[in-house]
Amino acid sequence: MSTEIKQKIKEIAQRTNQLKEFLDFEGKSHRLREIEAMISQKNFWDDPEKAKPVLKERTHIMGILDVWKGLHTEITDCDELLELSVEEDDASSIAEISSQVSEMEIKLHKFYLSLMLDDPDDNSNAIISINAGAGGTDSQDWAEILFRMYSRWVERKGFKKSLIDYQPGDEAGIKSVTFMASGDNAFGYLKAETGVHRLVRISPFNAAGKRHTSFASVFVYPELNQEIVVDVEEKDLRVDVFRASGAGGQHVNKTSSAIRITHLPTGIVVQCQQESSQHRNREIAMSVLKSRLYQHEKQKQDAKIQAMHDGKDDIAWGSQIRSYVMHPYQLVKDHRISLEVGNVQAVLDGDLDPFIEGVLLSKATKQ
Repeated sequence: MSTEIKQKIKEIAQRTNQLKEFLDFEGKSHRLREIEAMISQKNFWDDPEKAKPVLKERTHIMGILDVWKGLHTEITDCDELLELSVEEDDASSIAEISSQVSEMEIKLHKFYLSLMLDDPDDNSNAIISINAGAGGTDSQDWAEILFRMYSRWVERKGFKKSLIDYQPGDEAGIKSVTFMASGDNAFGYLKAETGVHRLVRISPFNAAGKRHTSFASVFVYPELNQEIVVDVEEKDLRVDVFRASGAGGQHVNKTSSAIRITHLPTGIVVQCQQESSQHRNREIAMSVLKSRLYQHEKQKQDAKIQAMHDGKDDIAWGSQIRSYVMHPYQLVKDHRISLEVGNVQAVLDGDLDPFIEGVLLSKATKQ
């Protein structure tokens, strides 16, 4: 047992040292010293707004360096304690060290993952829009299944879910839904889910029991914080007011409070009907529109950079990223990282971390 633990410690130490190079430990340490020198200047606090981003950067760098130092210290301590425990033939201490090493593996994995969330928007809340594709009732049902899947994932993460817009299907399912996931790095995680999701199953809506392929698209945008300004001119907007749809009964909206806003230059359409106040629905819809315009422009810039870099086609909305096969076999496959999971139901119940983390960690191999 002690030999296996020793080998695990060695592997963790190697990965931690590789991580030191990956995160540019020396460069970050140098930058931290520069920031400390800036903060020590007498006039640093004269402009609080100017000081804020510097302090934020300082906190970010210190957090990264402290976690790495903590892991490094823990590895050294475990290695020394293991040698002593083996010499003294202390079985209980060896078992305790084994448990600590397992915890270190989890810490290292989480730390590595956090380093992949380095985009300025990653810490934003996420706005998720799910739209049924061609295929009628089956695709609308599939869109609702995806909505349930992401709702379950959001709950597992302890995030908050806020419904923005919900368009029910003609017979079953939903035509589209837009909601917000609020929590640490919500956009950083969920941005990997943007794309087309494909379902293969025996259709519950086909009397002949034939196999059917359904498609639904998922778009994820960062919620803009107050520091980012997106100018939207009133002349570029078409605003439609309509009566909100609902489940019926007491939920039927008797007044025209729902808002649909079309941004004419881009054709982007957003709508909100969650509030009874038309004014509040407009505020929410404008917030979503600004987020979508920001992401739209950012993706155009990213596409240009990517095209200049390697001439490859832009992999963006409309790309099939994952297939969920329920017949004639059970398999969920992510086509970007070739990850396959046989338990389809677990994935549809919100077990998305292997896919989300796999896509994020694949970044490291490309850098």
